[in-house]
Amino acid sequence: MFIGLVSSGLAKEPPIYTPTFSNVAVSGYDAVAYFTQQKPVKGDPKFSTEYMGAKWQFSTAENRDKFVKNPEQFAPQYGGYCAWAVAQGWTASGDPTLWKIVNDKLYLNYDKDKQQKWEADIPGNIKKANANWPKVLN
Repeated sequence: MFIGLVSSGLAKEPPIYTPTFSNVAVSGYDAVAYFTQQKPVKGDPKFSTEYMGAKWQFSTAENRDKFVKNPEQFAPQYGGYCAWAVAQGWTASGDPTLWKIVNDKLYLNYDKDKQQKWEADIPGNIKKANANWPKVLN
């Protein structure tokens, strides 16, 4: 079951996924750490910045500063929404512990099942998701 699933046309979604009753991107995980430490690392509110209407938290001031210099390099694709869902034409929450870096871009998925489906055809799913993004937000 897709909790938080939004069909295109039913609601206007923000460009960056944040959990209900929160304005924190990537559920508070450090978007830069995926690239520098190759794992999800919880961010610290004292190392934060604002980007595209969301608050981003980082584990270090250095990671925050890297993000501020080039947020497009580190922010997850499709605003942190599930990459597989966007490929299907809708949005679902992205789980920061279900991630993959492909061609220096960070992708998140909703759950392990959706991640397996996405990984079955990463190039095809990226192509479909790129064609659907950002239209799925409307």
